[in-house]
Amino acid sequence: MGMSAGGASGGLNNEPNVVPMIDVLLVLLIIFMVMQPMSRKAIDLQLPDPTPAVVAANSVSNQIVLEVLPGDQYAINKEPVSKDGLLSRLKSIYDPRPDKIMFVKGDPKVKYQAVIFAMDQARGAGVKVIGVTPKDAAAETPQ
Repeated sequence: MGMSAGGASGGLNNEPNVVPMIDVLLVLLIIFMVMQPMSRKAIDLQLPDPTPAVVAANSVSNQIVLEVLPGDQYAINKEPVSKDGLLSRLKSIYDPRPDKIMFVKGDPKVKYQAVIFAMDQARGAGVKVIGVTPKDAAAETPQ
């Protein structure tokens, strides 16, 4: 870009001034660079092992599965538990255990509120990791 100091060499110089446009562009670039890390959202996940180990058929499982059944009924490993006794039963199960892992299995007919109640009771009993199991394939097929 040349700049003339005036004089007899020419008339009007019709060049656009691009400096303010570049300034605005740089400010916008800085704003977007600052905002990019703040726009990321993260969810903590625990994914299963992609190559699970084969478990023998006669081995005893120490997993705890809490089933949420219709009508405010709950079952811990197929053992029925009332809504009022859920917290005390979970505490008696998890107090001696070093690993505090539980799976929640919600019936498709129950409200989400009942599943959240069960998860809150489990947190109160000291459960650290709660896994939610998917619906059975039989429940998904229309009848």
